[in-house]
Amino acid sequence: MNDPVRPVFHGFEQIPLREYAERAYLDYSMYVVLDRALPFLGDGLKPVQRRIIYAMSELGLNAGAKPKKSARTVGDVIGKFHPHGDSACYEALVLMAQPFSYRYPLIEGQGNFGSSDDPKSFAAMRYTESRLTPIAEVLLGELAQGTVDWDANFDGTLEEPKWMPARLPHLLLNGTTGIAVGMATDVPPHNLNEIVSACVRLLDDPEATVRDLCEHVRGPDYPTEAEIITPASDLLAMYESGHGSVRARATFAREQANIVITALPYQVSPSKVIEQIAMQMRAKKLPWLEDLRDESDHENPTRIVMIPRSSRIDADQLMGHLFATTDLEKSYRVNMNIIGVDGRPQVKNLRMLLGEWLAFRFDTVTRRLQHRLERVERRLHMLEGLLIAFLNLDEVIRIIRHEDEPKAALIARFALSDDQADYILDTKLKQLGRLEEMKLRGEQDELDSERDRLMTTLGSKSKLKKLIKDELLADAKRFGDARRSPLVTRGAAQALDETELVASEPVTIVLSEKGWIRAAKGHDVDATSLAYREGDSLLATVKGRSNQLVAFLDSTGRSYSTTAHTLPGARGNGEPLTGRFSPPAGASFQALATGDGATRLLLASSHGYGFITALENLTGRNKAGKAILSLAPGARVLQPALATAVDNERVVAVTTAGHLLAFPAGELPQLDRGKGNKIIDIPKAKLGTERVIAVAVVAPGSTLSIRSGNRTMTLSFKDLDAYVGHRAGRGGLLPRGWQKVDGLSVE
Repeated sequence: MNDPVRPVFHGFEQIPLREYAERAYLDYSMYVVLDRALPFLGDGLKPVQRRIIYAMSELGLNAGAKPKKSARTVGDVIGKFHPHGDSACYEALVLMAQPFSYRYPLIEGQGNFGSSDDPKSFAAMRYTESRLTPIAEVLLGELAQGTVDWDANFDGTLEEPKWMPARLPHLLLNGTTGIAVGMATDVPPHNLNEIVSACVRLLDDPEATVRDLCEHVRGPDYPTEAEIITPASDLLAMYESGHGSVRARATFAREQANIVITALPYQVSPSKVIEQIAMQMRAKKLPWLEDLRDESDHENPTRIVMIPRSSRIDADQLMGHLFATTDLEKSYRVNMNIIGVDGRPQVKNLRMLLGEWLAFRFDTVTRRLQHRLERVERRLHMLEGLLIAFLNLDEVIRIIRHEDEPKAALIARFALSDDQADYILDTKLKQLGRLEEMKLRGEQDELDSERDRLMTTLGSKSKLKKLIKDELLADAKRFGDARRSPLVTRGAAQALDETELVASEPVTIVLSEKGWIRAAKGHDVDATSLAYREGDSLLATVKGRSNQLVAFLDSTGRSYSTTAHTLPGARGNGEPLTGRFSPPAGASFQALATGDGATRLLLASSHGYGFITALENLTGRNKAGKAILSLAPGARVLQPALATAVDNERVVAVTTAGHLLAFPAGELPQLDRGKGNKIIDIPKAKLGTERVIAVAVVAPGSTLSIRSGNRTMTLSFKDLDAYVGHRAGRGGLLPRGWQKVDGLSVE
């Protein structure tokens, strides 16, 4: 059998698919990193931003020009330099024109360029107009002075600059964000004067540390007046490592009884903040506020008015809660991952950033001076030839008129260079005739002096440094401004506990046999007179406050909790607890209790076991509840009894057979959960027929009421002496006629 003939490929590279995929992904990721997402340290721009700025300069849209339609700019950018989507290009243009997004906007927009409430609500590019701002000159001013390298555009028909010859470290002025493949960048904006001051410090003291530079750069400076509350030590650590976070907080003022928010953190939407506050108000989690208004306008871009229910409300405490629960306080990630002068991305600290930018600036200024020196020397060379022609004008005219090769004749006669001869031949005769020797020599002297200055500056590092410093200070004087984001030392914001936000009002909480719950205002509520659903009736009531916790116990001994103010009112039938919680299948709610977290309760079962615990042990956020009381088969949860933590308290338990036992409360253990200890003895033979009907805790000075049908017997603390025994005892029988007990209560 012949072997199959393998196909032969010519002109193709055969590599494993895994290697090809790896190479292709790495090429793509490097493109995203270097040509899309991360900015270049020198000019602080991403490629699309650089191309927009350059295209606008080519269109003549400088600060003094009449603005043109943004669609014209976008068309030039994507048609000549950036073959990508027009919407993404226009969005990048809009971002550079928004004063609430850029600390120092590079583009001046006319029309709807969005708002701080919705930055992406800008009009279509066919409606808006734009031009460059004066500070854009810092990026473009030296572009035509031999300061940058040029590359062919995507189709090779035009050239575009590889970078802009920035006179200021624009990267730190406006900051930037970007997400590449496997890396990201987040550089916050800074104040121009502070950055220039740090650059001058580094020029004067090349050994300056990050700590030294932070004496000038005190922190980021966002285009908003919200406070930066990050501690100075954390800001220093951020600038030393190149990554960290900055926390900003809104500012507010009191206007009579109202609270007015006057500034929001960077990129925080006023409507979102209002929605967050209103949501808490609707959920009854912010009862301190009566109303909320947005009074923002052109004169007051941020003015959110909050109207408290009372002038006695602590504004600082309320705002602290809002800072912790809304976007009125926001944290910003800082990751100074930048493409350096060497073309490699790296996380850089403040000194590395400023040091590399100054090296970039030294190179830019050197190239600018060298370019100017070449221009001056060329002009001097032309002037020398022109002076020779002026001094020998008749001979020059004769050669031009009569010689077949006037250029060669001029070179041979006057020892001129090719460029000088061409320049003389290109000069019009009438201009040559008007030339004056003194004027030529005056220009020559000026250029000689300029050449000497240029050569002196290029040959002296100190003079070059002084020139850069003077230019930095001049730009700072022209474009610098005061810090907008104040640096303030503030404590951490604390969200108030839900119970602290609720007014403390008396309520009576009513639980029905079917597990429906409601809360009636006041303590003088007759729960038996309330309306219940058909087939339902009263199970238990407790008196408490609207800002207290309410705990519920089901038939399996699990506990659930909520706050009293969230319960429905007593006008209707309430709501089923199964809508709030998720008890086990077949379980029913059998008891409830209310109070503060430290409130002590006696938990007991109908089999006569129990323990004392704190109410906080019954609370939790789990809808499925938590196991708290262990029950024997057939046992029922009793209504918890309030223990006042007074010395000499007595635990009282009564059974369905009329046995009542009182003993010191100290004989019962204090547990977080469990079955507890035996409270009163019920003989095993009677467990099926006799059970504990109720328990109570009686303190000295209190009285115990025993309900039997429509009758009530009252026993003082002294009267209980007749029933005092040891824990787990049988107790004494109640008088005849009172042995069928319906319940106990303590007054």
